[in-house]
Amino acid sequence: MSNWKLINKTYLYDGTFDGFLTIVFNSYSTKTLPQKIISEEEYIPNFLDKTQYINTNYEKAKRVFDGINKNICYEALYNSFYAFLSDGKNKEISILKYLCDGFDIGPKINTMLTISYVFAVINMRKRALSECHKLKGLLRFMEIGENLYYASIHPDNNILEPLGHHFIKRLPTQNFIIHDKNRNICFLYNSQEYKIIDSINLKIPDITEEEQKYQELWKLFFKTIAIQERKNARCQMQFMPKKYWQDLIEEPY
Repeated sequence: MSNWKLINKTYLYDGTFDGFLTIVFNSYSTKTLPQKIISEEEYIPNFLDKTQYINTNYEKAKRVFDGINKNICYEALYNSFYAFLSDGKNKEISILKYLCDGFDIGPKINTMLTISYVFAVINMRKRALSECHKLKGLLRFMEIGENLYYASIHPDNNILEPLGHHFIKRLPTQNFIIHDKNRNICFLYNSQEYKIIDSINLKIPDITEEEQKYQELWKLFFKTIAIQERKNARCQMQFMPKKYWQDLIEEPY
């Protein structure tokens, strides 16, 4: 990317993957790199930045999406998407450089881990996927209505959508809500379609009486099978980090 021009601008966008791919299209076609890329929601205005808002263009985004799969490889598309969902610092710039280099180099870009931004993308992908995998096993649904279930999570990475798709496959006939409390967004599924909405004004009903009974039974079972003499909090936290305990029904020790 030595022949690319670094421009003194901060690109703002709507925070979506399509919005980011629009920036990739514009940067690659003009061979320019901005100093920063920040979602409009996260941006804190200051007099030093020269900002430019990039409107999402779905046609451009689709061309980049298809182009990554065709001209680089599917793995690059996979890496980029999950890295984008991560909480990595300056993730957009790293992914932008990774993809633009990938269009010139091809699939070999994934083996060039000595390049800082390639290593960063792979690392961010691993972190987001790892947390998503953990929450597939730790997430606890609670019945809050007839065939309506609710679960809360506090993930570091923005993995609500892939997590929701996992449970659509597992529970295709159930209506459920997965609530990302760190970002105040909810994944809603009604056994036919799903939506991701802002949850600021969402009111969650109390759990049903039957759910309360099952929770008490589960807590009793959890306590009964525990061997007091073999308690090892440090080992438990290695497999189930303490930050996830607030969303569990049982009470880890």
